[in-house]
Amino acid sequence: MKHIKLIAGVMFALMLVLSACGPQPAQIDAENELVVTVSVLPQKYFVERIGGEHVAVNVMVAPGASPATYEPTPEQMAALSESAAYYNIGVAFEDVWLDKIAAANEDMVIVDTTAGIERISMVEHEHEDEHADEDHEDEHEGEHEDGHEDDHEEGGLDPHVWTSPEMVKIMSQSIYENLVDLDPANADEFKTNLDAFVAEIDALEDEISGALAGLEGEKFFVFHPAWGYFARDFGLVQVPIEVGGTEPSASELAELIDEAKHEGAKVIFVQPEFSTRSAETIAEEIGGSVVLISPLEEDWMSNLSKVAEAFSSALGQ
Repeated sequence: MKHIKLIAGVMFALMLVLSACGPQPAQIDAENELVVTVSVLPQKYFVERIGGEHVAVNVMVAPGASPATYEPTPEQMAALSESAAYYNIGVAFEDVWLDKIAAANEDMVIVDTTAGIERISMVEHEHEDEHADEDHEDEHEGEHEDGHEDDHEEGGLDPHVWTSPEMVKIMSQSIYENLVDLDPANADEFKTNLDAFVAEIDALEDEISGALAGLEGEKFFVFHPAWGYFARDFGLVQVPIEVGGTEPSASELAELIDEAKHEGAKVIFVQPEFSTRSAETIAEEIGGSVVLISPLEEDWMSNLSKVAEAFSSALGQ
């Protein structure tokens, strides 16, 4: 009898060892949800639209913080041990922290949600509607624009891919495929959610195109150049105030004021995460106003709709 119990004990221990060595299920929390982590709030919206009730999403960059300068807290790094996947999106803080994030949980899958997306440079979306017949003032404006191009070249590629509905479709496909890998039992529901989300994005694109109809080639002035992909998609031209990550010099500020007056601009757009000082100076000089818009709102679809209306109102004055 003792011999039989000994054999049974050995077999049980062996099963535990083999189980530990074999494929492990994705990490599920107490609410039976798949735990994943994202960089910025709009990604939380994307993941929840596709994963529905089957996902719990942690967000690294807190509301009001900038992805360019953010540093995860020790509590956030510790919480990564519960995540089955981390969805990176190419924002600046990831350049420094992504390896550390990956090292915090060796079982966590790192998913590049920008795979398949051709990112544009920080200069590609600036000052593109030059006219053939330029007077002396326009030539001076062109010199100013070239200077901005050199400065923004140092900033590399534009990370704000989620301001483009078309790019969000690509990212959503990557998220869907990863969720299916992690939780194949709910694959059909994820596909249904993805199809519904893409249909809503198509409708959003039609809505924005309608709101901005007739404004192709119009310039909008914004402190931080976060709207390049949006501008490209819908035929607008983004003019940034920020130069190479810093506020403009006195001479650059004067040139921006001249350009804004030349374009008849009445609104300077600013992001809550950044200083409004330079924008307020320009707005005062042109007799205009400062309007807050943010690419980091959690309700991505509603936010893009509001931003389109803000651009339409400003550019239609």
